[in-house]
Amino acid sequence: MDDDRHVVSLDEVPADGTLLFTVRGDEGLEEVVLVRANDEVVAYKNYCQHWTDVRLDKGSGALVRNGELVCQKHAATFETGSGYCNFGPCEGSYLDAVEIDVVDGEVFVVEDDYAFERLGSSGEQTGSSGSRIDFTGT
Repeated sequence: MDDDRHVVSLDEVPADGTLLFTVRGDEGLEEVVLVRANDEVVAYKNYCQHWTDVRLDKGSGALVRNGELVCQKHAATFETGSGYCNFGPCEGSYLDAVEIDVVDGEVFVVEDDYAFERLGSSGEQTGSSGSRIDFTGT
């Protein structure tokens, strides 16, 4: 695997949260989260299926509880292994997966349309307007 696809060492992916990174594709920058699912690591685009302008990980790790990613905007829950929404307004939908591979303890993006850009957010302003109230009351 080459350097423009290397994301991070597997040891750096938290056991109880997510790790945010940015990829560059044909459409520009996109945010992706790595999350542990049992004995593997999976990657999903960093937005909720209910409101795609809502980030799951705002930069400090998404809430992961009982093997589920939680959208803190409206409490939708997504199974970490499959991305399936089993509760909330987008129930029945799936998070958009990004293909990754782990080789010798290192995580790589293997999807042809993407190259690793950097750890952390894209730096682009996303998120809903202040008129929406989230699950935390803000």
